This record gives sequence, structure tokens and C-alpha cells, in this order.
Amino acid sequence: MKFEIEYKTIESVAGPLVVVKNVKSAAYNEIVRINMASGESRLGQVLETGEGYAVVQVFGPTNGINIDKTSVTFLGDTFRFGVSEDMFGRIFDGQGKPIDVKADVKYEEKFDVNGEPINPVSRTMPSDFIETGISSIDGLITLVRGQKLPIFSGAGLPHNELTAQIAKQAKVKGSGDFAVVFAAIGITADDASYFISEFKKAGSLSRTVAFINLADDPSIERILTPRIALTTAEFLAYKKGYHVLVILNDMTNYAEALRELSSAREEVPGRRGYPGYMYTDLSSIYERAGIISGKKGSITQLDVVTMPGDDVTHPIPDLTGYITEGQIFLSRDLANRGIYPPVNPLGSLSRLKNNGIGTGKTREDHSGVADQLYGAYAKAQDAKNLSSVVGAEALSDSDKVFLKFGEDFEKRFLGQGRDEARTIEDTLTIGWDLLSYLKEDELTRIKKDYIAKYYKKKA
Repeated sequence: MKFEIEYKTIESVAGPLVVVKNVKSAAYNEIVRINMASGESRLGQVLETGEGYAVVQVFGPTNGINIDKTSVTFLGDTFRFGVSEDMFGRIFDGQGKPIDVKADVKYEEKFDVNGEPINPVSRTMPSDFIETGISSIDGLITLVRGQKLPIFSGAGLPHNELTAQIAKQAKVKGSGDFAVVFAAIGITADDASYFISEFKKAGSLSRTVAFINLADDPSIERILTPRIALTTAEFLAYKKGYHVLVILNDMTNYAEALRELSSAREEVPGRRGYPGYMYTDLSSIYERAGIISGKKGSITQLDVVTMPGDDVTHPIPDLTGYITEGQIFLSRDLANRGIYPPVNPLGSLSRLKNNGIGTGKTREDHSGVADQLYGAYAKAQDAKNLSSVVGAEALSDSDKVFLKFGEDFEKRFLGQGRDEARTIEDTLTIGWDLLSYLKEDELTRIKKDYIAKYYKKKA
């Protein structure tokens, strides 16, 4: 039985933190209710407890909290969030409260937002192809069901457009039970309106649960938003059998909130002021993706990370890269030249790609075509760099062919419309058409049987 204990012993308020003295038996992560003199109440969570005191993180602003007139009730439980299938088509704020005009949600169960540890032995290796409709991803940086794959972007790059397009188009072959949980973390009101209008326009909101934390919301709320989204995903995946794609946009804003909280607690800062435990904290989010043996559903994560100053060595993308299984790298150079989506395949990687492609999943020639396109595009970049030094006219005939290949590869394979959904067949067809620039004996990464079946040399 859980007991609620009320204290009127607030000692101080520092940023998003409230220190309560003379506290007995408070537990780490315990939820509290802050009762203000005006009658308003706010929720908080115990971050630190010791002999006779507790430090509480407030989910919301701390203005209006009067030390003498405000009480704190310890509720004797962790933060639990109500979930149900009625959440499809609904839009919630960063604390999980409905913000659309529909009626309240009828919740089926409540779960701890921190999730439950997954026994590594019960994890199943991801092996099923997720078709995003984006050629650069499906063809080269294949997303596999159960994978965690971040999008490394930068300020001003079209990661919002890309994630919205993937959320609308993504599907698992042969499965109708596909769902999207979208969590916007610290975005502007304009961006929030864009996402909602895109989902409604495409008719995909009916299979989507959206959580919107705005930039002018209390930054501490950003600590909670991804955890609520993942709790919803775990219910849909492991209780209802859905294959859930979770999109977290933007984890940089989450990490900034983590740094702000660490600073308010006066902790010793780590690299560039971020807390030393940020790796562990990010892991507690990223590692909630996966497939569990015996469960029908699965959770796949696409996490947007905007790199401050386009610096891939910054702590946020650096630590993310250690935890996740590759990255989709957006190029500012490609974006400046009008290529959408500006995915740079030479800076991108999907470590689980080969698990999700091939006969019965995509097509038997997929692996060879992807490897050959990679190799040819790398040679095209070498030819481009050389032409900038000696001039295009001084290039060899072979270099000129690769230079032409590279230009067409960027325009036709990497580039596509913002509402254009390509099947994997469309993607591979474009790939073979581009490879027809090369001589047959240059296709060293593709089996001869597939060359005989698909290759046609340009006249």
C-alpha cells in the first residue's frame, strides 16, 4: 500500500529544483505533487535524497512557489503514464496531456516511464527491412526493424521534412500492424504546426501518436518527453503487437536540458559542460529499441541529433554514435546545392543493413548494387576533387565518366521529391540505370548472374 506524506518544509528553490528538508523515507524517482497557495498544483520527481532532505525536479515552471505557503506531497510511487490504443490519432504535450480538441483518452494501463530493463538474452537480432520510401536510406543505409539509427543533422538542414516524410511513408513488408510514435523535443510552434499539418494531410495521423514539447515549455519537461513516448511505444509493441517506429526530434535539445539540470544541481561538469553520466542517460533512451523474443511487436528508433556547429566530435553525436547502430549523415554541401534529402552516403552507415536486405526481404541484387554505388560515388568524389585542381578538361576519360555518374547519382538517386515515396524496386531500378555509365568489367562488386539479368550499358 502506498502512503502519501505532505511536507511544508521547502528550504529553497533553485532553477527547476526544489529542496525539501526534514524528509523521511523519500525514494529516488518518487513522484511528488507541489501544492501552491493559489490552488494550482504541479508534479515533480525526486532526483536526490539523503538524511533529512530531498531534491525535487519540477515538471514545469517554479515561479509562484512560495517557500512558506507551498507544500510538497510525496506520492510513494514512480511516474506512471496511462496508455491505450485510443491514443492513435491524438496529440499530447511533453507531459502526456492531450492538447487537441478531442475528448480525454480512456487509458487501459499505467506504466513506469523509465521502462523495464530488457534481459539481453531475450533480445532478437533485427533482420526485417523497413521501407521508408527514401532511396538513399532504403538503398544504401537500410533501416532494419528493431534498429536504433540516428540522423546527424545541423541547424537549418531539412531534418524536420525528412522525419515527417519517413513518418508518413514508412512500412514493414507484409505487416499491417505498423505504428509511429513521434516525439518533438524543444521545437518551435511553427515546426509543431508543420508536423501536425503534414501528418493530417497525408492521412497518417490515424496510425500516429504525437508528443509535442515546445521550445517555450519548461526545459525540464524535455527530460520526460522521450520517456513518455517510449513507454507508449512499449505498450503498443509488446502488449498490442505493433511494429512501432519511434522518431525523437531533437535529442540535442534533450541533452541541453540534461546539462541545465546538472548545472542547477551544481554537479562537477564533464566534457563541454555536459554531465559525466550523459552516456548512461542517453543509453537509457536508445536501448529501449529492439525486438524481444516471444513478443510479436518491435520498436525501431530514428533519433535526430543536430550537431552544434556541424561538429561530429561534439559530445552529443559522439556518444550517440557509440550507443546506436550507425548514422544517417545530412550534408550541408548537398543541401546548399538543392539536393533533397541531402543524405551523404559516404558519411553514413547502417551496421545492420546486411541483416535486412537480400532475397525474400528486398531483392537478391541489393547488396551488390549498394556496394557498387558506394564505390562509384567515392571515385566520383575523387574525380571532382581532381577537377577542381587541374580542370575538368584535363581529366582522363574514365574520370570524366565517374564525374558524370556522380552528378546524376546526386540528382536522381539521392535527390527526390518531398512527397515522393519510392519502392525498393524503384530504388534499385534507378541504381542499375546509373551503373550503366560504367563498363561491365568495372562492376566488380556484383555477381555475374545479376549483371546478366539487370545490366544495360548506356549507348
